[in-house]
Amino acid sequence: MLKLRHNSQIKNVLFILWAGGCALLCYSMVYALRKPFTAAIFDDITVFGFSFKTAVTISQTIGYLISKFAAIKLISELNHSHRLRLISIAAIMAAGALVFFGLLPAPYNIAAIFVNGLALGCMWGVIFSFLEGRRITDLLASILGISMVVSSGTAKSIGLFVMNRLDVSEFWMPALIGAFACPLVIALGWTLSKLPPPNEVDISLRVKRVTLDGSQRVALFRKYALLLTLLLGGNLFLTVLRDIKEDFLVNIFDLTGHSDWVFAKINTIVTLTILGLFAMMMFVRSNKNALFILLTGANVALITMALISANYYQWKLPPLVWLFAMGLSLYIPYLAFQTIFFDRFIADLKIQGNVGFFIALIDAIGYSGSVVVMLSKEIFRPQADWLQIFNQLSLFVGIFCAVVFSTSMIIIAGAARKRRGRKTTSKTFFRQKRKQHSCRDSYKGNRGK
Repeated sequence: MLKLRHNSQIKNVLFILWAGGCALLCYSMVYALRKPFTAAIFDDITVFGFSFKTAVTISQTIGYLISKFAAIKLISELNHSHRLRLISIAAIMAAGALVFFGLLPAPYNIAAIFVNGLALGCMWGVIFSFLEGRRITDLLASILGISMVVSSGTAKSIGLFVMNRLDVSEFWMPALIGAFACPLVIALGWTLSKLPPPNEVDISLRVKRVTLDGSQRVALFRKYALLLTLLLGGNLFLTVLRDIKEDFLVNIFDLTGHSDWVFAKINTIVTLTILGLFAMMMFVRSNKNALFILLTGANVALITMALISANYYQWKLPPLVWLFAMGLSLYIPYLAFQTIFFDRFIADLKIQGNVGFFIALIDAIGYSGSVVVMLSKEIFRPQADWLQIFNQLSLFVGIFCAVVFSTSMIIIAGAARKRRGRKTTSKTFFRQKRKQHSCRDSYKGNRGK
């Protein structure tokens, strides 16, 4: 018996390493295809009055945004057999676009970055679809989720290393990194495609995941319209804030005197902290309790972020301390919704659907906000200070999202009470029925005597 249990534990560990490790590495390589250009500053280049860095970032984000809207349909309806094909086509398309970014002169190479974003917008949903609906999805999703944090800083650091140490131009640096990342994305996608599907125990705890057609998606949104609207609004501002931090971090702080790997080091510490917090959710069996814990943790992080932003000039935190604190406070709520929350949401409410639909929905809305903010900054306040913008926005987002997510907790609690009420009513009904049958049988028996 002990030997069987020991063998089972070994299998679980190996599965976690296989599924979680491959998903982490696969999305890390997606970042290598998408984000290395953010390490460049592109000084003294303007396009139609915009800085070249902003024009490139907006172009890629628009492509990414269009892809996210397409993902609402594509990922919701994606069958297991088509996942690897989609990953392969997207990786090749994105890498090819980076080559054209180096080949074409500015500003025409901006179109290449648009294609790069268009290719990669569905990748998170496809990779996550291999992991959802399992007993250990919390842990697997946490491992996948930290790729966003680690890979962002790592992509910048690798970009700086390639430019500073290998003397590659800022226009060809993304293509060089993409040439290594593309085949790795495809190989890791193939490895994920060999994962076994969720078993009966997984399905009993987390609900079987199914595809959703157009009418089913509309019906699902209407049923939870108020709650989903609140969550979409909160994630809109979280995504905007995250994109400003990730795309313009080198503009926010001058870290010239630090190592090229400073972003990777800070984000690694943030990552390990979040991984430890999210991994513990695996031991929370109740899906409702898991949702409450996630929302409470998000609120604590958001309030902390608002306090740091409001007292930035009074507290005078060193840049590295500020980067760590703001990164941790921002990524706890952001990653909660990108990883664990909707898997538990589906399981708690017994929804017939998949996580990809919800994540594509919040991403599409979120990236719409990112484009609007970046365009507004360039049109109305072209000389604005990115640090000031980020601090002001962090204060607003911290307060607004804390209120929104607290309201969401109240709605979820109300839905739970309604379900308990229906169960109680149902049990009372059947208990009364049994009592009536029992009385009838007793009466008949007495008459027989």
